[in-house]
Amino acid sequence: MELKQGRPESGAGREDKEMRVYDLLDRLGLEYMRVDHAPATTMEVCREIDRVLEATICKNLFLCNRQQTEFFLLMMPGDKPFKTRELGAQIGSSRLSFAGAEHMERLLDISPGSVSVMGLMNDCEGRVRLLVDEDVLRGEYLGCHPCVNTSSLRLRTRDVLELFLPAVGHGYEPVRLSGEERE
Repeated sequence: MELKQGRPESGAGREDKEMRVYDLLDRLGLEYMRVDHAPATTMEVCREIDRVLEATICKNLFLCNRQQTEFFLLMMPGDKPFKTRELGAQIGSSRLSFAGAEHMERLLDISPGSVSVMGLMNDCEGRVRLLVDEDVLRGEYLGCHPCVNTSSLRLRTRDVLELFLPAVGHGYEPVRLSGEERE
């Protein structure tokens, strides 16, 4: 794995949705580093990518309410445990679960294993609420996939929040996740 600045020299062998991410980031004037790798399917693989990127790749969870009418993208540190009750209490949704692949593909144009904040560029109707753990907000950089899990990007957290999100018509809601069960 080798860290490279910006987009790949060629789009050959890359998916259109990945190239659209680079097009948008370049159009916005955002600086980013990229590493190409085998499919990142486990947190262990992501830890090796983190080491090369020198940024923590966020654990991105695509969630929905019981009725599957509200959808949430949660960005949190990869090493923090996720407790649905803790998050549900903060956002006013008592029965959260993982949203199915069909919703992920329809709303974000992302396949399971590739969930990323970059997918919000495909949510033109604003159906997905972005929730960001406060520990992610404190970091200078964040790591994410460009809508595929065979590349990873390092971007300034501030650039994602202040430039990328407004450009794709999204805001974010800070959440505070302890990862611990409450009595």
